[in-house]
Amino acid sequence: MSDPTETNGTAGAEAAEGAGGAGGRHVRVVLVDDHRMFRTGVQAEIGRTEETGVEVVGEAADVDQAVDVITAARPEVVLLDVHLPGGGGVEVLRRCAALMADSERPVRFLALSVSDAAEDVIGVIRGGARGYVTKTITGSDLINSIFRVQEGDAVFSPRLAGFVLDAFASTDAPPVDEDLDRLTQREREVLRLIARGYAYKEIAKQLFISVKTVESHVSAVLRKLQLSNRHELTRWATARRLV
Repeated sequence: MSDPTETNGTAGAEAAEGAGGAGGRHVRVVLVDDHRMFRTGVQAEIGRTEETGVEVVGEAADVDQAVDVITAARPEVVLLDVHLPGGGGVEVLRRCAALMADSERPVRFLALSVSDAAEDVIGVIRGGARGYVTKTITGSDLINSIFRVQEGDAVFSPRLAGFVLDAFASTDAPPVDEDLDRLTQREREVLRLIARGYAYKEIAKQLFISVKTVESHVSAVLRKLQLSNRHELTRWATARRLV
């Protein structure tokens, strides 16, 4: 499999005109996920271009890599994980806002995540993603979702659409979780990793920060949420389905 920062954007653009794929359809896709094995599995499932019409033109494992690869490859659709080192999927969307707004060659984003938490769904949709599906999706359904997003449709796993409808039903709707809103994006990332049982050193490696910085974030999270220790923090996160 290619290195996360590699792309074959030029070759992909030249091939786009003649690729047949399923029913003559063709879409150029970038995979963004911090788990290498997952990217490999998705590539194997959807990347058989002659059969599926999907051409994977780049991969990335964190926010900085994602922005670089997406900018260089200019795919039509990005499969975007929500939880990424460097600021998460929302940060990728923020930094790619100009590409999404391009009227001639828009880059569209489809979130693909293990999380089905309301705040994750609403966060990336507010950031500009065209849809959100969970990693339980079948290969064929994922391929269909990619093509629908390419065409400008909004796509959601069945129960997730309700989160979005509820969130946007009223412009003065309250935040999904006022306690969670007190935390920064990085603090939320640390919170989730702590709740999943990661040690401080493992979190530091995942997020490319120092152990002392992890400790500072944990202290800030405990203070803001008025919790005493990581065990209470884990229970708090589990109750809100953030794990």
